[in-house]
Amino acid sequence: MEAYLSACHILIKDFGQLVERTTQAVKEQARALAAKAGRPFVFIPSSQISKEAWVRKLATKDKITEGLIVVLNAVEPCQSFRVVGNRQTKMIELSVETRKCSHLYFYYEHARFGFMHVRLQTWFPFQVNLCLNGRHWLARQLDQAGIAYQKKENTFLRIADLPQAQCLLDQQLQIDWPKELETILKAVHPLNRQICRPLGLKYYWSASDTEFATDVIFKDAQTLAGLYPAWVHHAMSSFSSADVMRFLGRYVPLSTGKVWGQFDGEIISDTKRRPEGVRVKHSVNGNSLKFYDKQGSVLRVETTIVRPEEFKTYRKPEGRPKDSKRWLPLRRGLADLKRRAQISQRANQRYLEALASTNGTVPLFDWVEKVCQPVCRQGQRYRALNPWSRQDGLMLELVNRGEFALNGFRNRDLCRAFFNPTSNLSERKRRMGWMCRRLRLLRAHGLIQKISGTHRYILTKKGRITITALLAARKADVQQLTKIAA
Repeated sequence: MEAYLSACHILIKDFGQLVERTTQAVKEQARALAAKAGRPFVFIPSSQISKEAWVRKLATKDKITEGLIVVLNAVEPCQSFRVVGNRQTKMIELSVETRKCSHLYFYYEHARFGFMHVRLQTWFPFQVNLCLNGRHWLARQLDQAGIAYQKKENTFLRIADLPQAQCLLDQQLQIDWPKELETILKAVHPLNRQICRPLGLKYYWSASDTEFATDVIFKDAQTLAGLYPAWVHHAMSSFSSADVMRFLGRYVPLSTGKVWGQFDGEIISDTKRRPEGVRVKHSVNGNSLKFYDKQGSVLRVETTIVRPEEFKTYRKPEGRPKDSKRWLPLRRGLADLKRRAQISQRANQRYLEALASTNGTVPLFDWVEKVCQPVCRQGQRYRALNPWSRQDGLMLELVNRGEFALNGFRNRDLCRAFFNPTSNLSERKRRMGWMCRRLRLLRAHGLIQKISGTHRYILTKKGRITITALLAARKADVQQLTKIAA
């Protein structure tokens, strides 16, 4: 900021005059924009007022289907500069502090993005925040494609062509973000080039936080209502801290199956009762994964990333184009936005797979009766499984681990997790033979299947449901089961 003042030939003591002058010009531009569009410029006196709800009522009242809805002015906290005195140097200087200043909210029914808003700080450094919702955006795309749908708030209850709607959603990741954001910036903050000119600056766009949701639409509310309590109970009673870590793509040692001892973050799982129902949320260092029901017939699983540096992306280091690619921390910038979406989508998929293993309509006995009896396959007899024994129970826990959900597991993976490390070659061969017999046993019972052309195995649909049910029963609380029986 001091370099900026020097380039403008302004003394630090005159910083306040510069700010007042520039801020007033920004507000006048906003008023002119509202007047040109024939829309109101409104001061919001309290933070207790829901801006979005107020604006939606206004848009409905004035029948706004496209364009600017309103410009709001609200005084809110911000990070900005202030002139302070330095007792040691006996001089004045600039300090970055938390203070309050006016913020302008530009609410739009955008031709491309649907209902959205831009938040502009009217004090140096004139920070800009853009808030978009992918479902409002999709509604615009469906309208243009002529696809019928039923939508309530930000939830689609019915869509006539779901595959085509998914294709439209996938196209959202291909947008040229810098171009689109610059277009919006010019519309709401035309003075930005004039303000940035002294140092040749420009806005750097980054994703402060992102939410990636996966919606599962049910045919009716009764079906979802019948399954939802079992999912809530399963998520809170069966998913451990290690499971939460795996859902969010974090490392958990195969040898122990527990959270890494050097992990010094915070893992939280909790529930919250909302007007629509119960919400279950898991978080790791601020990044979270949650699920809840929407409008009665939609199950939504949502990954929120606020600390992208907790994840990795395969890229070249910044400023070193000749270096080879490596796994580096995910960045906040737009360059890693696609990778952020991939990470979030995979987290949602892993969580949905885990929830899908729970079925509240079929008794446990019906799922496990056959695996607890001997079976014959191709003329060979295989013993029954005993999920209550230590060895069989541990095997079921190993093959059901979250890190194996997508890529499967190998004999060596299970050996590393089941046995203590050894350098004895003959002992390692014996262990692999022992594990191979256990894998044949699980295959005979139809719980796992081999991936063709590889040494990997994955759980079958029957295996996923049966093993989850058995593990939930192993961990069930006696008092809770007694209450259910009563």
